[in-house]
Amino acid sequence: MNRQTTGFSEKSSAQVVAASFAGTPDVRLKQVMTSLVEHLHAFVKDIEPTEEEWQQAVDFLTATGHMCDSTRQEFVLLSDVLGVSMLVDAINNRKSADATDTTVLGPFHMVESPRRELGADISLDGNGESCVFAGQVRSSDGTPLAGAWVDVWQANGAGFYDVQQPGIQPERNLRGLFLTDEEGRFWLRTVVPRYYPIPDDGPVGQLLTATERHPNRPAHIHVIAEAAGHASLVTHVFVEGSPYLDSDTVFGVKETLIRPVVTIDDPLRAERYGVPAPFRLLEFDVVLDRVQS
Repeated sequence: MNRQTTGFSEKSSAQVVAASFAGTPDVRLKQVMTSLVEHLHAFVKDIEPTEEEWQQAVDFLTATGHMCDSTRQEFVLLSDVLGVSMLVDAINNRKSADATDTTVLGPFHMVESPRRELGADISLDGNGESCVFAGQVRSSDGTPLAGAWVDVWQANGAGFYDVQQPGIQPERNLRGLFLTDEEGRFWLRTVVPRYYPIPDDGPVGQLLTATERHPNRPAHIHVIAEAAGHASLVTHVFVEGSPYLDSDTVFGVKETLIRPVVTIDDPLRAERYGVPAPFRLLEFDVVLDRVQS
């Protein structure tokens, strides 16, 4: 039913518009829209934009939408650089102290990672310093989780994801979906990730430039871990010593997620991973919370 509203004024604007949602049958939608109107109107009253400034805001959001396609999500970037993605992550991942910390999904999980065997090399272009990425998936009580899924993706040694360089990087480069062994362990061959700028040739980049913020993220590998009876987890492992650990443009770094890349000169360990010694190693264990039944 179309509801007419009356008495709209600068003072009463939020109340009048919020009242128009009174008959919304979806209770959650009614709550969201009412709160959105209240906060949005309070924001507008606080900054008192000119009509030209408000049109600039509309144009910015329009341009943000135009930048989105099957391999790029400009609205995710906007959410990231405003810290909203990390806030939503924090609200939705109030995990136990034993579970691995979460962080943002990021805008580049745009395609499905291919299933690969343990020990496979996910670097199809060889762009970067070779290394082994290995770890164990455990339950919060310490039990190793055999048959857990570990989904990884990352940028290459030049700081680009495969979806950013179609025709240059092979499809599904530096992506892999792995099943942990009977001890909950996973290992794969890859390259040491490099720090990189988020795509800054669109509206979000213009915003960063206007506010004198850099667009860079520290070096990291993305990880999603899932196991039966446990809450899935989205996180990163950050490379110790990487630039921008203290100023990640999407606010995603947590101290608990930083790990060193070390040199291992042990022929037996090298043989296990199928690489020559010495080799570079990045280790990262993942701990999942049990789902309460």
